[in-house]
Amino acid sequence: MAFQLIATQLHQQTRKRLVSSVLPCERSIQFRFKSTTNNANNASAAEVTASSSTSSTAASSEAQEGGVPIGRCLIAMVAGVTTVSLGAAVVETGTSSSVPPFDPSKQRFDQSTFIGRFSKMLLGCDPKLLLYSHSQVQHHQNQILNYQDILDAASSSQQDMQSVHRSLWESQRIATAAIHPDTDQTIPHPFRMSGYVPFNGPICVAMVASTSTPALLFWSWVNQSQNALINYFNRNASTEMDSATILKSYATAVGAALSVAFGLATFIQKKYDPARARQMLRWVAFPSSVAASSLNCYIVRSPEILTGVKLVNDVGQDVLPGETSCEAAKRGVHSTTASRALLQAPVYFFPPVLLSTVPMFKNLLLRNPMASVPLTTYLVLVSFGLGLPATVAIFPQMSELKMEDAEEKFQGLLDKRTGKPYEVFYYNKGL
Repeated sequence: MAFQLIATQLHQQTRKRLVSSVLPCERSIQFRFKSTTNNANNASAAEVTASSSTSSTAASSEAQEGGVPIGRCLIAMVAGVTTVSLGAAVVETGTSSSVPPFDPSKQRFDQSTFIGRFSKMLLGCDPKLLLYSHSQVQHHQNQILNYQDILDAASSSQQDMQSVHRSLWESQRIATAAIHPDTDQTIPHPFRMSGYVPFNGPICVAMVASTSTPALLFWSWVNQSQNALINYFNRNASTEMDSATILKSYATAVGAALSVAFGLATFIQKKYDPARARQMLRWVAFPSSVAASSLNCYIVRSPEILTGVKLVNDVGQDVLPGETSCEAAKRGVHSTTASRALLQAPVYFFPPVLLSTVPMFKNLLLRNPMASVPLTTYLVLVSFGLGLPATVAIFPQMSELKMEDAEEKFQGLLDKRTGKPYEVFYYNKGL
């Protein structure tokens, strides 16, 4: 993902004070205008960038807190992560009475519908999944491997089969959130989909607290590095990628995203006065953020297009062992890149809309202007935590490729189960 400076004035505060928040699209980068009336603060989830124009009276109180209410931002970060996890818990509990019989080759939710894909992704992005230890993940993985024995034992002992099926689906959720489906290797906590929001929170607060260009550049690099590594660890890994290619992709992706984020904003700030620059950045931030986010994802994932990905049938069996499809890889990379670009929208637009239209938020900010940055941080984190599964769910993870669209080597392949030619293949597009 990419982050980009965006200067967006959120609301009028008291007579003597104007608080404007610079909201990021998914990964936004904070700049500080060299003016006495601007203090830009970037936070993430996609990050929040908040810039504060103060009167001399308000400035003294902010100085005591280093320019931003860091403690409140940390509390807002925890609250945002908790809210996302509660949302996942509501979906899991609300659908517990209708879980289908467990089958490891199938899904708990109907993947032919957006709601089904969103429900699956929301549960997969649940920050609570990070709390399970390696041994616990392995235990749940073993539960899946031995699911038939568990079902037989439960049936013979007349247990409530609905609760047993639900337990097995939960085991699958816990295991698949931590273990890559292609490599069976454990994904490091910061680079799991469930770790996106909670591990980005501290980066968010660090960017809010950054008061110098070197500090901002450092945390921006950390942020883009996390984005690139999440893209890498959640790719289709059915074909190996050598170390040189990984390093080249990482350096290019991070460099390109930072260049888009800093380059355009720096150009505007140098060419125009601060007031005009803030006004222009309001309009250019969204498209440039989309470009930076897409670049990061595409560059990291692009080696897959050259190596290809394996095609499988409807039960996950490789249809042509040892062979890969570059066409499927291209479609998977393009759809994942598109979902990263679309993720900018909810993170970018929902927080300012809520702050300007919801009476509770408007009244809170009028009574307590210093709540602007923490409240924006909370809303952006929640928007990111819910927007991530929503945008990923636009495209099915196990996507289809019609036989006529596949390479010639896949044409006319027979399904050994039926003896008839395949009509459609499947591939893991990655997350």
